[in-house]
Amino acid sequence: MIQDKTVIALRGIQRLYRMGDETIYALRGVDLSIELNEYVALMGPSGSGKSTLMNLIGCLDSPSAGSYWLNGQDVAGLNDRQLAQIRNKEIGFVFQTFNLLPRLSALDNVALPLIYAGIPVAKRRERALEVLNQVGLGDRVSHKPNELSGGQRQRVAVARALVNRPSLILADEPTGNLDSKTSVEIMELFAKIHGLGNTIVLVTHEEDIARHAHRMVRLKDGVVESDQNQEPMRVVSFSQSPTNNPA
Repeated sequence: MIQDKTVIALRGIQRLYRMGDETIYALRGVDLSIELNEYVALMGPSGSGKSTLMNLIGCLDSPSAGSYWLNGQDVAGLNDRQLAQIRNKEIGFVFQTFNLLPRLSALDNVALPLIYAGIPVAKRRERALEVLNQVGLGDRVSHKPNELSGGQRQRVAVARALVNRPSLILADEPTGNLDSKTSVEIMELFAKIHGLGNTIVLVTHEEDIARHAHRMVRLKDGVVESDQNQEPMRVVSFSQSPTNNPA
């Protein structure tokens, strides 16, 4: 039985793909547990299985073998509709390319997951405004994506990930389209979010970005090569509000 504080529990996870007569093993038996309020960086070179594992953790794919418990629920054998429900309820996604709808305001982009959750309009707007304030964009709620900087667009994406109060924030190369200064500001935002009690899995190939996490898991050839805690890097002080220093 999975313990109450275990958000992610992977046991013997395999993922194979068949290409003609060839079988390719992307994951070869991954065991991994992530507890409530952990901040984990998932790293690995191209072909390591990092992206495959991210898709499985995010319920975008299902394993060929093994078990996956997410926040106490066995999700390994769920169908596509059930996985979609789990994604909307349990996981907040932050992507490298932001994935914002260009014709919607920041507020409406953030509120989108609440529409799928069946939340009434007034409650949607109230919650969306709350998280936009949390990420320092309370004065940008009416702006469309093309009226925001890259860092501000990523802050909107982070707010959207938080809006459903998910069990897990899954960030896929969240600084990949940002310059160095803005990347540090976004990573400091993640540090603030983690400090508020959120569980974060950060997928990245950049060592300096991974160093912001409290734990680093390295994959190689479809297995966990190393898994160790680390002292997180802190570059920018959060004594200065994100509102006064927007990315």
